Amino acid sequence: MRIIQNKKIFIVVGLLVMLAAAGIVGSLGLNLGIDFTGGALTEVSYENRPAAAELEASLDELGLGGYSLRETIDEAGQDGYILRSRDLTESERVSVVEALTSGTGGEVTRFTSIGPVIGEELKDKAVWAIGGVVAIIVIYVSFAFLGVGRPVSSLAYGLITILALIHDVLVPAALMSLLGYFAGVEVDVLFVMAILAVLGYSVNDTIVVFDRTRENLLKYRQEKKIMTKDRYGQSQEEIEYLFTKPFDQIVGEAVDQTILRSINTSLTTLLALGALYFLGGEVTKNFALILMAGVLAGTYSSIFLASPLLVWWSERKNK
Repeated sequence: MRIIQNKKIFIVVGLLVMLAAAGIVGSLGLNLGIDFTGGALTEVSYENRPAAAELEASLDELGLGGYSLRETIDEAGQDGYILRSRDLTESERVSVVEALTSGTGGEVTRFTSIGPVIGEELKDKAVWAIGGVVAIIVIYVSFAFLGVGRPVSSLAYGLITILALIHDVLVPAALMSLLGYFAGVEVDVLFVMAILAVLGYSVNDTIVVFDRTRENLLKYRQEKKIMTKDRYGQSQEEIEYLFTKPFDQIVGEAVDQTILRSINTSLTTLLALGALYFLGGEVTKNFALILMAGVLAGTYSSIFLASPLLVWWSERKNK
């Protein structure tokens, strides 16, 4: 395949996707759920779902302030509503349940209440968790590729890996932003778990390609002994490494050797996630969808973005 030869096209496509995803997240934002903002969530199922206007009229009399009421379907396939409101006292919760179920045959199937302090703490911990994973990945990649000093330093492998990870996180984040804006889907702890899973999946795929590049560098290099002088004028022998193939060809060969593995791994993962999305419960649908977006983005970045960036970096360094 001519991936490395057409590296500029794939790099531009990847950067455009990143810019578009960042623009979507920046303009629409993420619809944070009560896990991060605090509040109460009440889910009610009905045999015959009443009109939303009827329930809203009852809720308005309770003085809850701002709230959202949207339709849903529970795991048993029954129609229902999800009410998202501020944190409720016990008496307010009882009043809300009566307003949603009285005379409608409704049944409360889920009630969750999280205080604003706990929600803020969860948000901070989620940010620290993602940031910690990224920092550990940079350190690990830089350490793992210490022996590869030419023509690209080990730090470059780590930085390119992080750039690919940013691409892989922005895509599912943009999807979640669109779902939140158009369908009212909220960001919860499952979304953070999905992002962490995407980070692990993506870095594993990228490391496989980079590791094959390292093996090919060792395979196609030759040692040349040269005599130099130290700062005291004493002669000393040093070893210089020469490559029998250009760097872009070495990386291209590594991509060709691993591309089938990456595609097959992604396809089998997507099959499992597809089964979870179509056959699983309502709770795991968004989780599976975000993972599918992350897997697709990770497959693209490991094959069509990370390795071309590695060659581009080396060319810029040589210039």
